Amino acid sequence: MSWKIFEYDPYLLPFEADIEQRMENYAKKKAELCGNGRLLDIADAHQYFGFHRTDNGWVYREWAPAADNVYLTGDFCSWDMTAHKLSRLDGGVFEIYLDGKDRLWDGCHVQAIVEFGGQLHRRVPLYIRRVLQDKQTYLWCGVISDEPEYKWRKKHLKPSDKLFIYECHIGMAQEKEEIGTYDEFRENILPRVKAAGYNTLQIMAIMEHPYYGSFGYQVSSFFAASSKYGTPNQLKHLIDEAHSMGISVLLDVVHSHAVGNVGDGLNMFDGTVYQFFHEGPRGDHPAWGTKLFNYDKNEVIRFLLSNLRFWIEEYGFDGFRFDGVTSMIYHDHGLGTAFMDYGKYFSLNTDVEAITYLQLANELIREVYHDALTIAEDMSAMPGMCLAIEDGGIGFDYRLAMGAPDLWIKLIRDHRDEDWNVWRIFGELTSRRPMEKYIGYSESHDQALVGDKAIMFRLCDKEMYTSMKKGDDNYIIERGMALHKMIRLVTLTLGGEGYLNFMGNEFGHPEWIDFPRDGNGWSHKYCRRQWHLVDDKSLKYDYLAEFDRELIKLAAQRNIFNSKPVPLNVDEQGQVLVYERGGLLFIANFSPNGYYTDFRVETGKYGKYKAILSTDESRFGGYDRISTDYVYKTDKKEGKHGFCIYVPARTAVCLKRTK
Repeated sequence: MSWKIFEYDPYLLPFEADIEQRMENYAKKKAELCGNGRLLDIADAHQYFGFHRTDNGWVYREWAPAADNVYLTGDFCSWDMTAHKLSRLDGGVFEIYLDGKDRLWDGCHVQAIVEFGGQLHRRVPLYIRRVLQDKQTYLWCGVISDEPEYKWRKKHLKPSDKLFIYECHIGMAQEKEEIGTYDEFRENILPRVKAAGYNTLQIMAIMEHPYYGSFGYQVSSFFAASSKYGTPNQLKHLIDEAHSMGISVLLDVVHSHAVGNVGDGLNMFDGTVYQFFHEGPRGDHPAWGTKLFNYDKNEVIRFLLSNLRFWIEEYGFDGFRFDGVTSMIYHDHGLGTAFMDYGKYFSLNTDVEAITYLQLANELIREVYHDALTIAEDMSAMPGMCLAIEDGGIGFDYRLAMGAPDLWIKLIRDHRDEDWNVWRIFGELTSRRPMEKYIGYSESHDQALVGDKAIMFRLCDKEMYTSMKKGDDNYIIERGMALHKMIRLVTLTLGGEGYLNFMGNEFGHPEWIDFPRDGNGWSHKYCRRQWHLVDDKSLKYDYLAEFDRELIKLAAQRNIFNSKPVPLNVDEQGQVLVYERGGLLFIANFSPNGYYTDFRVETGKYGKYKAILSTDESRFGGYDRISTDYVYKTDKKEGKHGFCIYVPARTAVCLKRTK
């Protein structure tokens, strides 16, 4: 069978056998799991395992194939470890029925007691919906979640085909120096997201994680919404409110690894590593210190697929951003590997079992919710990542354009302004796998973590503490603001078929992100968002926020993502970039000193043009050197239509063709 992936990218033809093997693996595993049926029919483990109400009480089931015995303990039995023994069923399943509706209650603390090796071991139940840490013993316990059924107004919202994603973290979204809540985010931050023009939330750190400083990427309880921020119904209220505001919501899902903790995570639940993970070195991530799933094991696949279904059906998430895809699909996790040729994608280093799982995951997600959206965080650019499975692909809708933020950091850090190469900028931002869609971004949470800096702070550093007041003249701040606006405009208009921003970066949030830890005295000072900076109209942050709003509005109104960028002039020596997209004309002059009084733009066609957005407008902190009233009329020189325009240094302008 010939797959369309070869039509889209003929350079893959030498690897036809590898793509064929990819598709055979997928078909074989799917048949092994569900025969001729649907994946939906086997992605139901959460409906069977865990705690469920019955007509006259509760039933609790656990999967622990290597355990000798399993017991249930908790508040309901004064923590007697062995008073409630589960019955062993086939397949390593244990079960107990608790009579009486009040035997368990909302907020009741519980633990599984797993017996193996002649000893009893405390465990957090695998499918528990809520987890809390005891403030005195520091032990993690499952908590029965039996809130009243949430009454949805709008459980799902189909994601827009023009994505403007606001990446966010509930805990650090507030100004206060402590962990924020679901309710505070709903009340205080959602209105900001709406006003800024973003139509999609991408929420990090929802799946329960013991260590707050892991940014949510070391998950312990996969079916528990983090109790750090509130209750399950409060999260549902947040998502419901976002939907009512026209904002779809994506979960930053972590299926690439799990926390290595024993007792409060999956690791060694039944006394074995093999229950969920690979044995030996293959089961340990060398850089993250976490455990790695065995994606070939059917029970593990069922657990993970059920997890995806759960978050869509229970909480109304509209899709997922899959974390750590590169780590999943290569045995070396992409660490130190330069993916310079196609052979790097199809070798013994490729984890074909992980690729099969991702194909199954994408298929299952669409079976649960047809309009769901998926994004892959893959820095390797694996071919077919965002092509349909039936075309030979892996099935994601978008991949993150992870090269873009690296480009900007390297330019700012390693090169003088006058050495910025505009061909390099254009090439990096427009490089795509054929027929695949990308999410462009200049910086996410990754670029602002401790040890790094947000772009604005990297550009301006300590000057931001003293010179961000409107009216203060400071060259460093002026340069930083000019480049911040240009970087965001060029990234949005060239970098993808969607756009992402991490909360606060739209107004140039200063400093870095540093979670409370022993090294900083467990301080929240750098683990929050200083909204007062943008709310204070006497400060220049207001200029950057206003520019971001207008840029998002322009891109949305003009459906800019529906067309490809077309270069018109890339002047390396003059550092000027001219291109078209979405019927708009863009001119970006990155030169720190070079300005052009009569810069000729060859449009290739007759017409009149008018500037509709400029980084140099006074409302954005500029000098209004580019008129938004003047009409530029093309003339014909040497057989080519064009016009001349004044282009100041470090400015970008967008023009539209008028009648």
